[in-house]
Amino acid sequence: MTRVLILGGGGMVGQKLAHRLSADGLNGRACEVTLHDIAFPPSGAEVAQQRQGNLADAGQMEGLAAEKFDVIFHLASIVSGEAEADFDKGWQVNMFPTWRLLEGLRAEHEADASYCPRVVFTSSIAVFGGPYPDKISDDYLSAPQTSYGAQKSICETMISDFSRKGFIDGISIRLPTICVRPGKPNLAASSFFSGIIREPLNGVEAVLPVADTVRHWHASPRSAAGFLTHAASMELGPLGSRRALNLPGVSCTVAEQIEALREAAGNDVVKLIKPRRDETIMKIVEGWPRNFDPQRAIDLGFEAESSFGEIIQVYLEDDLPRA
Repeated sequence: MTRVLILGGGGMVGQKLAHRLSADGLNGRACEVTLHDIAFPPSGAEVAQQRQGNLADAGQMEGLAAEKFDVIFHLASIVSGEAEADFDKGWQVNMFPTWRLLEGLRAEHEADASYCPRVVFTSSIAVFGGPYPDKISDDYLSAPQTSYGAQKSICETMISDFSRKGFIDGISIRLPTICVRPGKPNLAASSFFSGIIREPLNGVEAVLPVADTVRHWHASPRSAAGFLTHAASMELGPLGSRRALNLPGVSCTVAEQIEALREAAGNDVVKLIKPRRDETIMKIVEGWPRNFDPQRAIDLGFEAESSFGEIIQVYLEDDLPRA
């Protein structure tokens, strides 16, 4: 039995991951899954334990590290828009708890050298900053231009260094924007990418705060869960000392998103999208990468959708029936 901890396990991706682990296990073995978060959905994934707590509170990360889980998925953070608006909170939630977790795991390893857990950290394409090439390759410089991106980049570096020292066996995966997210909008600046699809499909108007020429990099929640389980079960030797990966996804414009929605659901649904420019969101989005050539991750077996139409179909199959 593989003992698994999911930090941020009450969130959408954490719940998708928990469902997958409960159904399929990991590396052919059943999983005993513990979720940690500040709150959980009322009808969430059935797991061994749910721990309610704030990862920024003193002692939280050290206490969890002392339980010596076999695999730790670190999904917990505040989102990009909130981290940019509240500088102190961004660093206190998105960076310092990761340090305390890693220090706790280091202490456990030093007490018992046989203990070296797999740690999968969910990073972000926000670790990159412009000006961008047409496609970002695996060798492109990480130079974030937001606080959120800086926090993720620093955590990536810590994961790599603690892995180099042998305290953990870690990997950072730079998730595309996950779309179409079920449920209510969150405070992420990227939230509208899901909203302009999800809300119209549920018969609700959606605000489009940017020009339809904006291009971005996407993958579905189903793919996100697949990325995480693959990262937890793969052999990490081929990564060498470069423990952070750009992941596959779909590059498309907002106009192409809307056209895919039209093909899936018709003109009446598309008419529920209402353009209303938001200068703050536009400024943040302008600093984001738009397209990738993630050959390294593809060679290592990571998979995602090949069109935005496929991403919409995943939402129709996995989440719209429950909406």
